[in-house]
Amino acid sequence: MSVSIVLAAMVGFGAGAALGAILAARRVRRLYVRSEQLEKQVAESERMAYVGRLTSGLAHELKNPLSTLNLNLQLLAEDLSLPQTEAERRTARKLTILQSETRRLEEILEAFLRFAGRMELRRKRLDVGSLVGDLLAFYEPQAVQHGITLREQVDAGLPWVDADADLLKQALLNIILNAQAVMTEGGELMVAVRSADGGVAISVTDTGPGIPADRQDRIFDAYYSSRPGGMGLGLPTVKRIVTEHGGKVTVNSELGRGTQFVLWLPAAAEDAGKTHE
Repeated sequence: MSVSIVLAAMVGFGAGAALGAILAARRVRRLYVRSEQLEKQVAESERMAYVGRLTSGLAHELKNPLSTLNLNLQLLAEDLSLPQTEAERRTARKLTILQSETRRLEEILEAFLRFAGRMELRRKRLDVGSLVGDLLAFYEPQAVQHGITLREQVDAGLPWVDADADLLKQALLNIILNAQAVMTEGGELMVAVRSADGGVAISVTDTGPGIPADRQDRIFDAYYSSRPGGMGLGLPTVKRIVTEHGGKVTVNSELGRGTQFVLWLPAAAEDAGKTHE
């Protein structure tokens, strides 16, 4: 073997070792960055869990005095059920307002506790198409009352999902009632169920006014609401329920044309890729 060949081999070996060292260093760097990100995520999760415990405890502490306040307001209202003077009538009107506001605060606290509390899933094997059909049958009289035309489309051969039926119905009903609230003069509501990406996608499409682009990223934030009187917990609750099931929720909206929410749930583990009739 000539000297030139040996030298070329040595140079090639050295270059390969250097390249390997560079690639290894890059991998180490990526692992380090990933480790930092995971540490930050864990710290943020712990912080949020701590804040959640504090706020949940505070909400519980507020419930009792609010209940006492509401009870005493009811007793005062009974004492003034037949006001005789103008002063008594003014007091009765003020009591009515106070009772209304107290009940509203109680409702806000109850909604918060449901949202912030521990969510325990009672999973069972579900046919999502049947679940959606039952929910729409329950909602149909209310839809008629509000001038809303319901349309349903359920594909055949859907995979099974392991889910909590009550929580899934709650998530869908929250979206449906949101659509009802924005379609003040009636409209159409289409609910479709299809197989998608190894799971089941449930889409809810309304013909309401749509959501401005600059608000679409905020609608799942707790206490964000563009509707007067809205608590801002309906859609965050939807997202939490779907996320707890290992799924995701997306929104697509266009002003003047309506909004579509899509809830995606993974297929049951042993049935992934399989369908039922």
